[in-house]
Amino acid sequence: MKFGQTFTEYLQGEQERFLVKCSHVEYKRLKKVLKSCKSCRALQDSSCNEGADVEGDDAVASICHCESCPLCDQMFFSELMKEASEISGFLSSRVRRLLHLHISKGLQKYMLQLYHCFGSGQHAMVQEVRILIDYVIMNAIAMQKLLKKYDKVHSSINGRKFKTKLRSEHMELLQSPWLIELGAFYINSTTLDNGDSPEDFRQFSCDFTSTQPVLTLMLPNSMKLEYNLTCAVCLDTLFNPYALSCGHLFCKACACSAVSVMIFEGLKAALPESKCPICREVGVYANSVYMMELDLLLKNRCKKYWKERLNEERAEMVKQSKDYWDSQTKFVIGFGN
Repeated sequence: MKFGQTFTEYLQGEQERFLVKCSHVEYKRLKKVLKSCKSCRALQDSSCNEGADVEGDDAVASICHCESCPLCDQMFFSELMKEASEISGFLSSRVRRLLHLHISKGLQKYMLQLYHCFGSGQHAMVQEVRILIDYVIMNAIAMQKLLKKYDKVHSSINGRKFKTKLRSEHMELLQSPWLIELGAFYINSTTLDNGDSPEDFRQFSCDFTSTQPVLTLMLPNSMKLEYNLTCAVCLDTLFNPYALSCGHLFCKACACSAVSVMIFEGLKAALPESKCPICREVGVYANSVYMMELDLLLKNRCKKYWKERLNEERAEMVKQSKDYWDSQTKFVIGFGN
């Protein structure tokens, strides 16, 4: 079955009521734009005709290199950027809401569940997580196929350049930290007593036994995407993980150390010009996010390691606090003299 038909069936499937409330990639319409662009056809036909009259290396150089088409670009890339932004924003707000519901207690949790479409507790949340994961996967694949089609039609690399732009703008859906949180939430919520997941809950899985701990997302056609859960600073499995706004994950203590702030101060105390240790992007600490579900997953699957790291972090926090207050006391005493 072609992806276009699969995507249409997805939009008209059981989750149609959910999809009415959110944006999605206009796959069918944008593909028609690429097929019907007369300017592209004219350029390609003329380029190919010129190439037919030339031999050897000159022919290769002259065939179909219309790097971009203003008519396509005006609608195509601006529309895709708008859709990617809306999908990313929707995913972020929905996951935040789910996590808030998951950690709330007592009357607050009861009221939130009533508000949440009268959902039946944990089962309703797991169902929404599955819908959100499918939502991200389907829209990400639709975007990738459209960009690939654009490059094929225009004999260009502009589609690939646009993917790089999405990554730099933190809107590449399959690399979103919120998708990792959904995956961790999914595993935490569906794991059986023996540590396995039911057969119908195999979309996300994790492996902490190999040299590199990974979270794996199964994509259609038996493809898979792996998220490395190793901190780039300490080179160990993430502990108390935080995602910077650039999308990179670090242990909280390691990220604090990288920007010379104390653990008890938190990442938001970092200077505005502080850079990510991996991509060197500036200003990524102010909107850092605690990866609560990922931390819970690590706590459940690596209990001994998690406790060891917890004790180490607490000891380091006590030491930093003592050093800080000692220095403050010395400053005050010296100032008084």
